[in-house]
Amino acid sequence: MRRAGMSRSQIAEALGLAAGGGEPLSKWLRGVPAPAWTKRPNAKDNLRETALAMRSEGRSYREIREVVGVSKSTLSLWLRDVPLTEEQHRALALRAPAGSTRRAQAIRASAAERRARIQSEARAQVAQLSESELFVAGVVAYWAEGSKNKPWRSGQAVIFINSDPGFIQLFLSWLALIGVEQERLQFRLMIHESADVPAALTYWSSIVGAPAETFARTQVKTHNPKTVRKNVGEHYHGCLVVYVRRSAELCLRIAGWCEGLATVAGGTLGDGSGVVQR
Repeated sequence: MRRAGMSRSQIAEALGLAAGGGEPLSKWLRGVPAPAWTKRPNAKDNLRETALAMRSEGRSYREIREVVGVSKSTLSLWLRDVPLTEEQHRALALRAPAGSTRRAQAIRASAAERRARIQSEARAQVAQLSESELFVAGVVAYWAEGSKNKPWRSGQAVIFINSDPGFIQLFLSWLALIGVEQERLQFRLMIHESADVPAALTYWSSIVGAPAETFARTQVKTHNPKTVRKNVGEHYHGCLVVYVRRSAELCLRIAGWCEGLATVAGGTLGDGSGVVQR
C-alpha cells in the first residue's frame, strides 16, 4: 500500500488501526519512503537558499539575519556545514569591531533618549513651587546634606555641601524664604588638586551670584593615585560649601522642623533627648 502511493492515514484506515497507525505502523513502514505527494513544501526553503548563498560569500550571521529574518539558532543549523576561506574569516574579524561599535552606539543613544524623555516628563510635573513646598524641600535637603548637632557635638552652625548647582540654588532660595540675609552667607570651594580651580570658582560664582574673591580660601583635596575617580574633566567643578554665620540656633530650629515633618508623616524620631538620631 505504501509503495502504491498511499499515505499513512490511508493505510491506517484500510487496516482498521487508530488514527495515524501509531507505533506498529511506524515499525512496518520503516525504511519505506513516503510518496512525494504527501511531503509538504518547506516555506523557508527560499530563505535557507539565500542564507547559504550569503554565507558562501563570507557574510556574517548578523548581516544574513537582517535579510532572511530567522532566529540565530535556525541560522546556525542551516549554515553549520558551510565552510569559510581564511580570507573570509579575516574579513569577518575586521568587520566585527565596527559592527559592535555601531550596535553599542545605537543602544547608548536609545537609552539616552529614554532617560531624557522620562526626565522631561517628570520635570514638566513640577510647574511651580509654593512657599510651603519650598520650605519642606529645604528642610529635607538640609537634613540629607547639611551638618547637624550630635550628642557629642552641640552648637553646630548651618553648613551645606553639595556638587549639584540645582541643589545649591534650592538651598539658597530656602534660606531666603526663612529670612537668612545674604551677608550672613560664606562660600567655600572644595575640589581635587588636579582640577581647574580658577574655572571652578568662576562657575560657582555665577551659580550663587557672589564674586569669587569673596569666597573663603579653597580647600584642595590631595589626589589618591589608587582611586579611580569618575568626576573629572571640564564638567567637574568640585563641591560648594555654604556656611551660614551666627546660625547655631537656626541649626536647632532645622532639627525641630525635621522632627515635626517626620512626626506629621507618621515617622519615628529621636529618643526624647531633643537630638534626632540618624
